[in-house]
Amino acid sequence: MKSFKFPLKTTRKRDQKTSLIFRTIASMIQSLSLDEPKISKVFVTRVRLSSDYKICYVYFSTYGEKIDFDEALEILKLYKPSMRKGLSKTIGGRYTPDLVFIYDKTKEKERHLNELLEKVSKESVEED
Repeated sequence: MKSFKFPLKTTRKRDQKTSLIFRTIASMIQSLSLDEPKISKVFVTRVRLSSDYKICYVYFSTYGEKIDFDEALEILKLYKPSMRKGLSKTIGGRYTPDLVFIYDKTKEKERHLNELLEKVSKESVEED
């Protein structure tokens, strides 16, 4: 009976590369926000690489509303080529993934859930 061995080395490399990309892009966004005030309203929440490493999905959330992300997205699209160039210098390797910017709805859902919990909490206090 053969035992199955999980490809731990490949998974670890992928996680390390994803982490490096996350740190690099977050740093670039922070530097960019000094010149572009609309960028300062967004932050990177997570990064996901496609299975073939050709596409890097960068998830953003905002300190305000989704409209802040829409405004920042136009600026991010302008800086995308220079971000890829900076990323290529940092991660090395043969290819640099294409960047796709996505609004992360997780924080929005979290805010909504907290509002609902607060509402229920206030109602239960009023009943007592």
